[in-house]
Amino acid sequence: MERNFPIRWADFDRLVMDNIEGARAEVSGMPDLSDPCLYTDREYSWLQFNDRVLEEAFDERNPLLDRVKFLSIFGSNLDEFFMVRVSGIQKRIVEGVKDDRADELAQQQLRIIREELLRQLPLNDSCWNEVLEPALREKGIKVTNYFELSGEEREKLRDYFERNIFPLLTPLGFDSGHPFPHISNLSLNLAVLIDDPDYGERFARVKIPPIFTRLIAVPDNGQERITSNFEELKTGLFVWIEQLIAANLDLLFPGQRILGAYPFRVTRDADLGFDEDGDKDLLTAVKQRVGRNYFGPAVRLETDNTMPPRVSDILLKNLDLTASLMFRSAAPLGLSSLMKLAQINRPEIKYKPLEPKKHPRLVEKEKIFAVLKKRDVLLYHPYDSFESVIDFVEEAADDPDVLAIKMTLYRVDDNSRIIQALMKAADRKKQVAVLVELKARFDEENNIGWAKELERKGVHVAYGFPGRKTHAKMCLVVRAENEGIRYYVHMSTGNYNAVTGKLYTDFGYLTSDSFIGKDISDLFNALTGYSRKDHYIKLLVAPQTLRHQILERIRREIDLHEKYGNGHLIFKMNSLVDYQCIRELYRASRVGVKVDLLIRGICCLRPGIYGLSENIRVTSIVGRFLEHSRVYYFRNDGKEEIFIGSADLMPRNLDNRVEILFPVSAEYIPIVREVILGTQLKDNVKARLLLPNGKTERIYPQPEEEELDSQLWMLENTGSWDLSRQKS
Repeated sequence: MERNFPIRWADFDRLVMDNIEGARAEVSGMPDLSDPCLYTDREYSWLQFNDRVLEEAFDERNPLLDRVKFLSIFGSNLDEFFMVRVSGIQKRIVEGVKDDRADELAQQQLRIIREELLRQLPLNDSCWNEVLEPALREKGIKVTNYFELSGEEREKLRDYFERNIFPLLTPLGFDSGHPFPHISNLSLNLAVLIDDPDYGERFARVKIPPIFTRLIAVPDNGQERITSNFEELKTGLFVWIEQLIAANLDLLFPGQRILGAYPFRVTRDADLGFDEDGDKDLLTAVKQRVGRNYFGPAVRLETDNTMPPRVSDILLKNLDLTASLMFRSAAPLGLSSLMKLAQINRPEIKYKPLEPKKHPRLVEKEKIFAVLKKRDVLLYHPYDSFESVIDFVEEAADDPDVLAIKMTLYRVDDNSRIIQALMKAADRKKQVAVLVELKARFDEENNIGWAKELERKGVHVAYGFPGRKTHAKMCLVVRAENEGIRYYVHMSTGNYNAVTGKLYTDFGYLTSDSFIGKDISDLFNALTGYSRKDHYIKLLVAPQTLRHQILERIRREIDLHEKYGNGHLIFKMNSLVDYQCIRELYRASRVGVKVDLLIRGICCLRPGIYGLSENIRVTSIVGRFLEHSRVYYFRNDGKEEIFIGSADLMPRNLDNRVEILFPVSAEYIPIVREVILGTQLKDNVKARLLLPNGKTERIYPQPEEEELDSQLWMLENTGSWDLSRQKS
């Protein structure tokens, strides 16, 4: 179980003073590292990350339609946060009825979450109502209220409503003869009040059919149809579908007087609730539970701010929610749907199209295996094309000397060429084994489909390791050569997904290193069979060795710094939550080791506390691409080491998942440290600095500095930043 450290502001204030220059406090001796005030609550830290996403929606340096995307991402992130994290807190409250301390901490977390959201959500509303919607209108993209339309436009939409939407609507009443209807997860609904001539005021729920786009394009003069393909539009007039339905409820409730129609949205617990010991057949268990998240307990109610209390009270009571989990909005609900709007064909208000380049060593007609026999290849996506990864698997499928392919699949894109290559390899009588992680949250159903398709083609499919997720990303190719059997390996920080390969920054590593090949082979035997391998030559593998090896390397850096000075650690990851790792980083800081942390999301460590963490600097970059890679650099008195892989420093990654970190060869260490990490550490455009109180502030260039956007720099210097390429 991941440990949480709720904020205790009174305790924290006695240790640090919050100001933009950092915190200073008199600390005598070693502080008690078990004191919760030294750690930021993980939920609060996550909310600060999402706040950074919202900041990007306001940032005028981003193209307009990409600002719309950031606002959409803010909303979808928050949906997942409630489905996963808030639902977990509520479970702890239910399960902790006999544990007053656990209940108190959980209740405290909910209060912290609500307080922070009451600050953020009005910003979300104003971002749309006052900033983005007017800016879009100036560009000819008008999202308007239904009653602002002309009579002719409303007539066309009413006709569209009657022919297309009306047949799919099912009003559900609620009274003594009609039970309260089930409200599915994240569905958009109307709470309708009607005045019945015989019975007076009545309540009904109307679900907005999810098959329609949230924004309805109003047809222009002479336009016969309403398009749902926004990519063919350059300008347009749009109306929210809930407003269109609400304006035509007289067709749904003839003979009744409509008193009001109020949009609302419900978020439910998305935990599928696997029993790792009891569910002996994991595939069957996942099949049975997929979709059950729509029936989990409600964890949030979102309402239009015009909804009267008597209506919201009906919803709260029947959803078994307290008022603290209801949030009113002045903007349309569920702004995650704005992602569709960003598809409009207006390149001048979007980022320039990404044009990833193939790694120079892999551009030539020479086979990938011949290249890898000479030297390793480091890929940095999306700047390096993901096509090279696909080529690796496709070449393995086609090569008559390849005997076997083994691979892990966590999240895969639709129409995956990698999966097609694996099935082709099986058709060609190669031994193909794939571990498909069925418990990849929100991708369970997709992964079941791929698993069954692979099995039908003769691929050996395993469904995950009992008791833990397999999060490691790796592909092993076994090839017969004149010298004997040789291993070729691809490992990555990201998924085998061509779509996210263009959106996320991730490292991929191709090698024919025999020791790494042996390690990967042993790990696959452990995953698909009953091997109890617990030590590896070069890889750091969770849950067996990774935690211990990371902690030992931090302690080694402490010892070497005390002897020789110049200790330096650079860790880049998505999240830092693990208590033991944070404690060792605090100890490193106390002896003077320089610690640079690049953490996109959650960080429970508090930097800048005098006598404890003043040598720790934490920055976060939120930009065009999602920073997804994990890198761990140890100076090691000049004998530098860099490990890259799938694991964040979180208890779930270190103790409850199958993860790998792999070393990069000596030629790539200066490239990763100086060029990639070094550039990100100098970012003064997209980077934020973490303060001791868990908040962040944007970093601005100093008077003598030029602006540096690290992602933009990588885009502009693709093909030249890799020092080894210049030697090729």
